[in-house]
This record gives sequence, structure tokens and C-alpha cells, in this order.
Amino acid sequence: MGVKGLQYFMDRCCPEACVTVNLREMARRQVARTPDNTTSATLVVDGMACLCHWYTCRDWVCGGQWREYMDSLKNWVETFTSAGIRLVFFFDGVIEEQKRQEWVKRRCRVNGEISKIFQYIKVHGEQPRGDRVCIPSGLATFTCFALRLLGQEVFCSVREADYEIAAYARRQGCMGILGQDSDFIIHDSAPYLSVAKLHISSLTTVLYDRQRLCGAIGLAVTQLPLLACLLGNDVVSEERMHHIRNEAMATHRKKHPSPQSRAPQGQMVLAVSEFVSNLWCGEEEETEYIPQSLSLSAPDRKLMEKGIFSYLLPGQEAPQQDAPPSHSAFENYISPAILKVCREKHVAAEDFMVYGVVCEGVLECSNSLEDEEENELLPQALVYRPCRQHIYSLLLPNKHDGSSEEPPAIKEWFVYPGNPLKQPDLVQPVPISLPCDQPSLDLLWLGSGPEVSALRLTCFLSIFDCQEFSQLYEVIDDSLLAAVCLVTYIVLQVPTLSSEDMDAYLSQAVCLKLKSPQELQQIKLPFLSSRAVQLGSLYVRGLSHLLGANCASGCPLPRAALMPWHSFDGRLFHSKYLLAHSGTQETVLLDGDSSCLSLFLQLKENVTEACRRRNRVLQSRPRPGAPEQRTKQEPSDKHTGGPRDFSGDWRERGGHQQGGGWSNRDEARREQSESKNLEKQWERQRGHFHPHSYPHCNEVGLQGMSSPPKQSRGRSRHCRGRFQLAPRWSQPPAPGP
Repeated sequence: MGVKGLQYFMDRCCPEACVTVNLREMARRQVARTPDNTTSATLVVDGMACLCHWYTCRDWVCGGQWREYMDSLKNWVETFTSAGIRLVFFFDGVIEEQKRQEWVKRRCRVNGEISKIFQYIKVHGEQPRGDRVCIPSGLATFTCFALRLLGQEVFCSVREADYEIAAYARRQGCMGILGQDSDFIIHDSAPYLSVAKLHISSLTTVLYDRQRLCGAIGLAVTQLPLLACLLGNDVVSEERMHHIRNEAMATHRKKHPSPQSRAPQGQMVLAVSEFVSNLWCGEEEETEYIPQSLSLSAPDRKLMEKGIFSYLLPGQEAPQQDAPPSHSAFENYISPAILKVCREKHVAAEDFMVYGVVCEGVLECSNSLEDEEENELLPQALVYRPCRQHIYSLLLPNKHDGSSEEPPAIKEWFVYPGNPLKQPDLVQPVPISLPCDQPSLDLLWLGSGPEVSALRLTCFLSIFDCQEFSQLYEVIDDSLLAAVCLVTYIVLQVPTLSSEDMDAYLSQAVCLKLKSPQELQQIKLPFLSSRAVQLGSLYVRGLSHLLGANCASGCPLPRAALMPWHSFDGRLFHSKYLLAHSGTQETVLLDGDSSCLSLFLQLKENVTEACRRRNRVLQSRPRPGAPEQRTKQEPSDKHTGGPRDFSGDWRERGGHQQGGGWSNRDEARREQSESKNLEKQWERQRGHFHPHSYPHCNEVGLQGMSSPPKQSRGRSRHCRGRFQLAPRWSQPPAPGP
């Protein structure tokens, strides 16, 4: 978020603070100032702020063009390194509780945008145009590993990332901080450089000059933290200091009665700056960060102090923020050696999920491309909860003293339709099924020998209930082994998935090996299916869970094998989905390649047999039509798009109602008309579209085999919204007519 209105003020109202610079020249001057002229200039990069600028692929809604993204990221990095600029990347590793509510507000806002994206797809059968963009799921997670594979230095934070970035840049004397967050102008650190205004071809951008800004608004650098808190930031909400800003604005208008040629937000920054400047009325108060003349209640003053101190870096005068605790919330369950390894791997961006569980007892997951009107597909947060429960159990075995006391529940802040995020879901660990006693992390992570290696693989496969796939290890590529595990898990957890869905998942994983990034970009899609969009996002989220399980198990598979650029491409999957659901022969589905067809049939047999052993029989349920359309028998309900019969609907069970949907029947009829046009387009292009109707399945929950034991901890595992945990299904749903 940064400081409310400050970025806008600098860009629109304070041109003197915006200086166009050439990063090559900056780097040369930086190196020239070093004693031996040999040290490379270092640029610290705020990775989270850069994601939307790095992902420039045309397609984003299908799940991600990961190979194209890797090529783009590689070129971006090489542009800087060829200019003699050393890059150091930082990513958010934790979400501090003091910023939790701001995180929740952003997630809810993005939910609204995602709802509009799905509405657009259902009407137009194509990706939304313009600024309505949602980066692929898991982009931040996999970008950390991508940059490491490219030989870059990458760090994950153990506290607020902005603070760690500013502290590192100040301590190392870096040439600048590349990001898009006005907090960097408040921190007295290296120069703040805009990634939004970066021209990569010329390596020019805008530097926001801290001293010039202070000169324009009449403040000292040491007064900027107070200005930031009064305007509103991640610690002190905009609403909390509303009364002070109103007072400042009233005073400003009295002094400047004639309207200035500045935007209203610009006037607000000037007004609060004048207010701050007038607070210091005596020399005895010049060193105080909150003058006594500022009238605040005790709670507001304490919050203000917290906000101001969040900007003060090591070595600057002020009580420093408390360092993040070195102990774990579960230190009685984990050895000191494991805690040390866990923290080191987290900071070095070498693990995923483990640090949050072991050291914080908290796990978060941001928005995914999920349709809130989709009644058949469970959201990814619930689909993968059983596997997370197994991961938690592996990470948190019994106490060292031998007692049978279970570890506390993990707090999950996962975004999914119907979850208002008012409080976390409390999720208990569930032991995995092993042929031996559950091993300690000391053995899994620090042990050696062939027996330990085999145990690691067994633990990894057991997390997904795929133990029999050990026979495929070293027989097929590791990335394909991971894909088979993931597809099997998804099919077992989502009873409404059909054999066509499985074929789409497996065929794209097999065919991806033969495709170049250029060929993947040239794939033509006659239309987009909103269901396929959600299935693509579901798969990519599954890859991140594979990564977390692999880290927890001691890394039996190389991390590179679990990266999406080795097993998934959004456009390729979407094309296979449309082909599979239109009745295309398997030979055509596998691009006419006999070796791919043979491998596909082998993997399909593996998945089908594993499901059969668990009483899951895949049914054929083709959905060859164009974008989903509502029938006259099920008129859409205003704001939701769901049928008017609310039996079994999540809103009747107290879920959080969200906006979206169509406002009247005219729009619904227009949607049907446009969908019919797309159906005709599909018939012309493929030649084998057949109308097919299917009943909506009853809402289903997670499998009972992964349900935790009865607990006494309040509302543990309670899923708010329309999705609730249910006993394991005994029979798969019947196919449609």
C-alpha cells in the first residue's frame, strides 16, 4: 500500500522530486566512488512490486505461460548484469499481524475483480482486455525459484519486506531500490527508483528524490515518518487519523483560499505537511518523532509510535523495533538444529510453506482465479487442505518428551469464495500412513544413506496418498512423476472431475516436452471456458503444494522438477481441455506423436488404477459447448448468477455474500446469444461440437480419510461460506444424460 496519496502527489504534483536517471550511468558513478573501482553497483529489487511488470505474457487467465515467462525473466536479468549491475531480490516471506487487516482488505478487493473476470469470460469467451489483469496463481512463489535458477541472489523476509529491503540497501550502500512503494521515500535509505517507469531497453527510470521532496513540502527527512502515519499507511489506517487530516485541510484552506493548480489529493499532502511542520514549536522538541503538541489519545499515540518506528532502520536514532522472535511457536516439537535449518532455507528462498508452519504457526494463500458462481468445483484452499494437514503432521511430530499431546492447530488465512477472512481457519495436523513409525525431521532433513532417501520419497508420496507411484521413480521424468501424483490427488479430491479432465491434464504434461515457448504462444483457442480457467489455476496451486510437501519430506525430488515451466502451460492445457471435451481421439490429443501417446496411455493407466483402488471410478462427462450459459429453466439470480432455487446454496448457510452477476434478464439473454455465436464458431473450427447437458452435482466436501480427529479447539477446521467439509463420498457422481 505505501503511504496514502504520496505516490500520486510525487508523480502528479511534485515534478521537482521526479528525476529521470540512467541506471547504467548511476552504476558507473557508484563504482567510481569505490576505493578500488572493482565492486559492482548493487540494485536491491522489491520482487513483489515487479511481478506484474515481469509477467508480460499475452495470456494470463489460463494459468500462466511459464516457459515464456522464464525467457522474459532471463532477458530482464541479463539486461542489468550486462550493464554491470548486481541484482539482489527480496520477496515477502511473512505477513505481520499488524498488517493483517490491510492484507484482508486487498484480498477482498481482488475477489471483486476476479468475479468480473469470470463474468467477462462467460459472456465473451475470451480473456478480458485492458487493465483488468490478474497475474497467474503462484507467480511470486515460483519466481523466487526461477531467479535462483538464473543465478541471482534472492531473499525471503522474516518481517516486513519493505523494512528489510531498506535496511539492506542502507547497510550495503546500494545504488538504489527498484520498486513501486512510497514507503521507500520515507525510509532514509538508498534512492527510490520506479519499476513502473522503467524502460528496460534504455535502462532509464524515475528516481524519487527524497531531499527535493522535503524541500517542496517544507519538511525535514526525519519528519517524513510522522507525515506517512498521518496520511495513512499499513500500520496506521487512513481512517484512524481522519480527524487530524480534516483539521489540517481546514487550516490549509484558510491560509490558501484560492484554489491551487493541484489535485485534491495533492492539497491533502501539502496540508498535512504544513500541519506537521507547525507541530515543532521549540528546540527542545526537534528530536522527538511525535511532538507533545500533537493531541492524541493514548491508544492513538501508541499506534503512531509503532508506525513511526517501523520506518527507522538500524543505526538511526530511536527505539528499534523488536526483532522477530528466534524461537518457534512449536519449539517443543522441533529440535534446535531443524529450527536453524528452517530459518536459513526460508531466508535463502530455498523452501516453501515450511517456515510459516514451523516458526509462525500460520500459513497464508492469496487470491486464485476461482469462480464464485461455480457450484461443482471446490476451491483450491479446500481441495489441498488434506495434503496440507499431512504436511503439518510431518513437520510437527510428537513432543521430544515422548508425550502424546498433539501440536496446536495451524492458522490458515486462505482466500476462497465465501470466506470473509474475519478470522483464520484452524487446521489440525493429520498423520500420514507409513509402513513404519513417523520419522523425525532430523532424520529426514539431515540424515543420509539410501534408506533415508527411500524414506523421503515414501513420505512425499504418502502426503498425496500415492504410495504406489514409487515404482515410477527413476522410470519417468521427475516432473512427470510429480504431475501424475498431482492429477491423481485432484481426481480423488474433486469427485466432479471427469475422464476428459484427466486426459487434458495428462496430455498437456506429456506434450509440453515437445513445445518451444514460441510454439506455445501460437496456440489458437476458439474460445475460453471458465471451468478450464479454474482447473488451470487449481493445477498450478497444486504445484506449490507439491513443492511444500517436497520441502517437508527432505527434498526427494529436485526442486526444478516441480516448477511449472516443466509441467504446465496455460494455453496448452486449455487447448487440450477443449479437445478432450469435444471427443477428440487420443492420437490427435497427443499431437500425432506415437511416443507421447504411449507415455500418455501409461500414465493414464497409472492414475486410473490408483483411483480404482480407492473406489473412485472416473466417468466420461464431456462438456463441448462454448462458455457456460444459463438455461431458461434456471434463471439467473440478481448479483450472483446462481439459480433461484437456493437449496444447498452456500449463502443459506451463513456464507459471505459477494457482489457480481447480472443485474437483469436482458443481460442474461445477451449472454446466451453471444454464447451461441461462440458455439457456432467452435463448430466451424473443430467440426465436432455436440450439444450436451449435464446436471450440477450436489456440493461435496473433502474426503474423510484426511479429516482430523475430533478436537476441542473451538471452531477448528470450520469452513465458512458455501463449502463445508463432508464425509467421504462412497460412490462417484453419476454421469450426465
